[in-house]
Amino acid sequence: MNQPLKRFPQLTVEQLDPEAQKLAQEIIKISSVGIAGPYNVMLRSPVFADRMKRLLDYLRFNSSLSTRLNEFAILIQGRLWTSQVEWYAHYPLALKAGLPQQVADDLKQNIRPRNMKDDEAIVYDVCMEFSKNHQISDALFNQAKLILGEQQLVDLVAVTGTYVTVAMLLSLGEESSPADQPLPFPERTRK
Repeated sequence: MNQPLKRFPQLTVEQLDPEAQKLAQEIIKISSVGIAGPYNVMLRSPVFADRMKRLLDYLRFNSSLSTRLNEFAILIQGRLWTSQVEWYAHYPLALKAGLPQQVADDLKQNIRPRNMKDDEAIVYDVCMEFSKNHQISDALFNQAKLILGEQQLVDLVAVTGTYVTVAMLLSLGEESSPADQPLPFPERTRK
């Protein structure tokens, strides 16, 4: 599978202090990668890891944005950052939530997905415009507000921005998908 070595050795629950062990047990209950992936990096700063997990709990499980759109926004950042773990963990979740496989597969190929629903196109455009320009136009804002509403638009920006942070943490630790799984983005190489 030719995966790079991690910059941070994989933590085990037993290596953590008692408070961080409680957090690790909470993470294991909800994470498809356990305390690997971003949590392996975040747990080096336990207070940050705790607060970030609480934010991720809201964004993943209690957001006003539908799970389908939420997972699509996560995949967009996973693709933009060529994040092996984000894609590995969230691709099946996005499909399960109802994102059409063609939309996800087009995104993986780095092309604007074809045949998106109106709300999917807004999510794509908002995420991409913020990522490229660090702002969105008035026209896109007004269209997004009309289609999503204010709270969903705010939650969309929160999830896409948070998953930039997650992608950066994964990149910092050179975390990858599980060793027994093919890399979602085999073209990514260590620089």
